[in-house]
Amino acid sequence: MKSSAAPNSLPHPLFSLGQVVATPGAIDVLDRTGTNVTTLLWRHQNGDFGSLCTADVRLNLEAIVTGLRILSCYEIGVSRERVWIITERDRSVSTVLLPGEY
Repeated sequence: MKSSAAPNSLPHPLFSLGQVVATPGAIDVLDRTGTNVTTLLWRHQNGDFGSLCTADVRLNLEAIVTGLRILSCYEIGVSRERVWIITERDRSVSTVLLPGEY
């Protein structure tokens, strides 16, 4: 018998995303690689910050508590193109963008 997670056992988001926006470059990469942005946003909001070093993960965890900006980096597609998600310190907006668009 297959078990499914009860709704109460799912992780609770660590912070609010606010309004979600994306740059044209990020939209292009997501489309070309067939990547569901909702999955990346879920990972970002639940503490899976992608391919960050330990020090940057630690900074993100502190930022969640202290109200600073949160950055995630995901490598997607066969060519492992980088996509960033940045949630602003006031949690009003989260932007999906390419590093070169920062």
